Amino acid sequence: MCGIAGLFYPDTPKPVDPARIMAMTDVQAHRGPDGSGVWTAAGVGLGHRRLSIIDVAGSPQPMALPGDAAVVTYNGEIYNFAEVRAELRAMGAVFRTGGDTEVLLHAWAAWGPDMLTRLNGMFAFALYDAGRRSLFLARDRMGVKPLHYVRLSDGAVAFASELKGLLAHPLVRRTPDAHAIEDYMALGYVPDDACIVEGVRKLPAGHFLLIERGRGVPDPVRWWDIDFSNRATGTVRDLSAELIDRMRDGVRSRMVADVPLGAFLSGGVDSSAVVALMAEESRQPVRTCTIGFEEADHDERGPAELVARRFATDHATRTVASDDFALIDTLVAAFDEPFADASALATYRVCALARETVTVALSGDGADEALAGYRRYRFHAAEEKVRGLVPARLRGAVFGVLGHVYPKADWASRPFRAKTTLLALAQGGNAAYAGAVGVTPPATRMALYGDAMRRAIGAYRGEQRYVGTMRDAPARDGLDRAQYADFRHWLPGDILTKVDRTSMAVGLEAREPLLDHRLVEFCATLPHAMRLRAGQGKWLMKHALEPWLPREILYRPKMGFVTPVSHWFRHALADDSAALARSPVLATWFDPHAIERLAADHRAGRAEHGRTLWQLVMLERSTARLFG
Repeated sequence: MCGIAGLFYPDTPKPVDPARIMAMTDVQAHRGPDGSGVWTAAGVGLGHRRLSIIDVAGSPQPMALPGDAAVVTYNGEIYNFAEVRAELRAMGAVFRTGGDTEVLLHAWAAWGPDMLTRLNGMFAFALYDAGRRSLFLARDRMGVKPLHYVRLSDGAVAFASELKGLLAHPLVRRTPDAHAIEDYMALGYVPDDACIVEGVRKLPAGHFLLIERGRGVPDPVRWWDIDFSNRATGTVRDLSAELIDRMRDGVRSRMVADVPLGAFLSGGVDSSAVVALMAEESRQPVRTCTIGFEEADHDERGPAELVARRFATDHATRTVASDDFALIDTLVAAFDEPFADASALATYRVCALARETVTVALSGDGADEALAGYRRYRFHAAEEKVRGLVPARLRGAVFGVLGHVYPKADWASRPFRAKTTLLALAQGGNAAYAGAVGVTPPATRMALYGDAMRRAIGAYRGEQRYVGTMRDAPARDGLDRAQYADFRHWLPGDILTKVDRTSMAVGLEAREPLLDHRLVEFCATLPHAMRLRAGQGKWLMKHALEPWLPREILYRPKMGFVTPVSHWFRHALADDSAALARSPVLATWFDPHAIERLAADHRAGRAEHGRTLWQLVMLERSTARLFG
C-alpha cells in the first residue's frame, strides 16, 4: 500500500518544483515507509511513497512507459494483474517488471478509461498521458483507497491520498466547510465526496476524473455502480454453492503477496469465514490476531480462539483496557477530518498487533452491507412492511401523534424504544432509514448550533444525501435501497475510511476479500429472503458456511468493536465533556450554553448523549489541528 500526491496544470503548463511534490508525499510517509519517488515535467508532477508488497525490489514509482509517454503513481493492489498482463502481452505489450503497476500503464495505452472495468482490486491512481496532455485520476469500485483533490489559486489541480498531503501545499486555503460539519454531525463522518476543508473534494468511489489540458476541470464520471434491481433464481443449494465459490475467489485472489500475510479474527461470522477459506488455501498456518476487552460483554476472544483452534492458526491476542482513550490524538492525526466512529480505537489496536508479524492482513469487512447483516436492516424491513399496509396520510396522523406522546427511553435497546419506532413509522422509509444510520438527530443538532451556523447551512440537512440516494437507487424494495445507500455512503465514508487510516498509520495493508466486486454484484441479486430471513441477516451466507463453522459462531449475536464512550463521559472524561462548552473552536459553530446543558444532562444520567459528545470531542480536536 502506498501514498500518492501530485500537481497538474490544466490550462498553462507552469513549472512544477519537485521539492513541493516531495513535501506532499513526505507527510504521508506512514503510508509508504519503504521508498519514495518524484517525477516532474512541464505542468505536471507526480509523487509516491511505497509500502512494498508485490515485486518488492522491481517496481519503484512513479513509473513511466518508454520515453515518458505515460507516467503513473498508484496506491493499491490489482488482484488480477497477472491475467490482465497476459492479455496485454498477447496484444504486443512488453513488460520490464513483475508487478501490477506497469499493468496500469499498458492497460491505459490499450483501452484508455475503459481499462477500469478490467481491473479487480483496490486502487487510487493518477496517470499522466503526455500525448493527450491529460491527467487521469481513478478510484476503485468500493472506495477502499482514498483520493483527495482541490483546485488551487494558481490554476493547478492538486491531489493526494490523504488530506494532509494537500495541506502540505501552501496554496490550499484552510477554511472549514459548514455543510461538511452538518454532514459530520448527522452521520459521524464527512461523506465520501465532501471534505471538512472548503474547496477540497474526495473522488467518489467508483469514479474517475479525466482532465485534459485546455478543457477545464470536468465533474467526476461514475464508471461502476451496484444494481439491486435484478433477482437471481435457483435453489438454496445452488445459490449457496455459488456464494461460497465467489467468497473463495475473493479470498484466494487477496492472498497473493511477497511479504508476510495474515488476518484479523474477531470471532464473528465474517472474519471467521475469511480465516476458514484462507486455511483451506494455505499450506502454512494462517496468522491471525484478535483484540480482547476487559468487559466480558464486549470480549470476543473466546469465539476467536475457538475458530483459531479449529483451523490451527498461528494466533495472537491482546487485551484493550476499558479506559483506552489515550489514542484520541493519534486518531485525530491519522484521520485529518473529524471521525466519530469510536471503534477506530480498537481497529487501530488490532492493526498495530497485526503489524508486529505481517505486512498484509485480510479483514471481514463488507459482508454486512452486501448481505444485510446489520440489525438496522431487520428493523427497516419490518417497518417497511407496516408502511406497505398503512396509507401514508394515516401513518403520519396515527404514528406521529403516538410517537410524540410516548416517553423517550434512550437507555433501552432498540426493540423497546417504541417512541423511536413510532416516529420512524410516521415518516417515509427513506427518511426513516436516513435517521436510523445517523448519530445526532436534526432537532438536537439545530438546538446545539449557534445562529451563524444555522444561517450558513440554511435548509440543508445531512440526511438529505441518504434520502436522495435511496430515492434514486436501482432497487426493488426498501431493503435494497437501504443497502444501496450504505454502499454509496456508509461503507466508503465510515468503514473503509476507518480501516484505511488505522492500518496505514502503522504501515499495514488491509485487504477486504468480501468486497470483491464479483461477490458484491452477486449478493445484490439475491432474493430478499436469502439475505434476511426470520430476523436473521446474512441468512444464505450462514447457511452456506455450516460445513465450515460451528453454530455457536454462525448464529451468535453480532457484537463488533464496542467502545464505552457514554461511560467515559460520565466518569474518566467527565471533565472533558464539561470543557467542551468553553472551547473557542466549537463556539464558531455551536452555542456554548447548549453544549453545557447537553453535557450536564449526560453526566447526570438524565439523557444519553455519549455519541454526540464523542462527535464534539473529535470535531474540536481535528478542527483545532486543521484550522488552528
